[in-house]
Amino acid sequence: MMSDFTKVAIANRGEVAVRIIRACQELGLQTVLLHSKADVGSRAYRLSDHCICIGDSPVGESYLSIERNIDGILASGAEAVHPGFGFLSENADFARVLEQKGITFIGPSADVIEKMGDKIAAKKIIEKAGLPTVPGYNGDDQSIDHLIKEAEKIGYPVIAKAAAGGGGRGMKVIENKSQAREMIEAAKREGQAAFGSDKIFLEKYLNRAKHIEVQIFGDLAGQVVHLFERECSIQRRHQKIIEEALSPSLDHKLRNQLTHAAVTLAKEVGYVGAGTVEFLVQDGQFYFLEMNTRLQVEHPVTELVLGVDLVKAQVLTMMNRFAVWDQDILVPRGHAIECRIYAEDPYTAGIPSTGILGHQYWPQGPGRRFEVAFDEGDEVTPYYDSMIAKAIVWDETRSRAIMKMQRVLSEIVLFGVKTNIPLLQQMLAHPEFIDGSFNTQFVNSYFAEGAIQRDRENWKEQLAQIAYQKVSEAPHSNSSSTLSPWSQDWRNV
Repeated sequence: MMSDFTKVAIANRGEVAVRIIRACQELGLQTVLLHSKADVGSRAYRLSDHCICIGDSPVGESYLSIERNIDGILASGAEAVHPGFGFLSENADFARVLEQKGITFIGPSADVIEKMGDKIAAKKIIEKAGLPTVPGYNGDDQSIDHLIKEAEKIGYPVIAKAAAGGGGRGMKVIENKSQAREMIEAAKREGQAAFGSDKIFLEKYLNRAKHIEVQIFGDLAGQVVHLFERECSIQRRHQKIIEEALSPSLDHKLRNQLTHAAVTLAKEVGYVGAGTVEFLVQDGQFYFLEMNTRLQVEHPVTELVLGVDLVKAQVLTMMNRFAVWDQDILVPRGHAIECRIYAEDPYTAGIPSTGILGHQYWPQGPGRRFEVAFDEGDEVTPYYDSMIAKAIVWDETRSRAIMKMQRVLSEIVLFGVKTNIPLLQQMLAHPEFIDGSFNTQFVNSYFAEGAIQRDRENWKEQLAQIAYQKVSEAPHSNSSSTLSPWSQDWRNV
């Protein structure tokens, strides 16, 4: 039986730390920010009730160090820890040490994290539950030669994935046999460097798939509900850029199948708290991809269409003061879109931009939400992910939400660093985004080198030409649209 706590340590940084601090404040709880030296004076640092420096700026000496985080938590007197996302949020060893010391981990148990964090073990659980998985190999023979033979059996293209991986690291697409050895060795190296394990597995690479994830939530009484799905197919190097709720691609039947599968899996492992089950969808079929045992970056779009607060629900669940919503009352309304705003050069495929932030302007208004990591005068450093904020909008229809996001992006002011806002604007105006026919190859197909340079030629004309060419080359694509993105200038919506 869990008990109430009064002080929550936050083992994270940036906008998610700010998000957790705000939720705890509204619940009357004190917060302790566990931060690195680089984040002294950050927005989260200024907002938190207490701050404890746990190490130097490199993540291995601070945010990824279990020992330093535990020392900081014990010194703070916090009775609970919220890990946010990334860093130690899916580290079973971290959760287990907290359990041993009587500190509440705001998330699932260490055993569940361990089961679902090992992608190979998770696939076996899925198969046992009778749910579909992508054809592949997840055996114990990890010799390069054997893995190459298995890749040939699966049939190219194949994707190699780190078994302990996540966030797009340790993933390599193998197009043909000549690439197999190099890509497998690279996936193993990246897995070892990022997760301490070089074990990989192979899957058939679905090159026209949609990436759809289902938000689930479980309480301490064993009840689990789903909060519908999010569309997450706009990705660069397996990192999401734009997310939506709900997906424009699912019909009623497929949506029911996906959400039922997600809840079945969560119940199978005894899941508690917020989690996400990810699927690939292609040609009307869906396949289990992975389960993320934590809060997602894109959780705000779900909150906006369903009118819930997932972070407060996480905290209250671990205090045994929350029972999950009745499934019948979780009825989505309207449409929400999230754009991740990165400090980067939008015209050079994502090269980070660092420096001191100057004046900022976030255009507030109905159906607009901003989760911001930095204030004026803060420094964007090279030590961490370059995301500086998230812009989220809600409107009554998807087309109006797109128009609203276009307007919001055109009004944001950020001095001091370059941002990917021009790239986001061009993506939102693309005909395949407008009609919802895009898939996980969208960025590689149209924006592999970044945004189209507007100072050379009219970027809209270039975009239309590229889209026409791609559609002509791919008969399976369906880019017809009842809403022309060229019918109005996005600067004057």
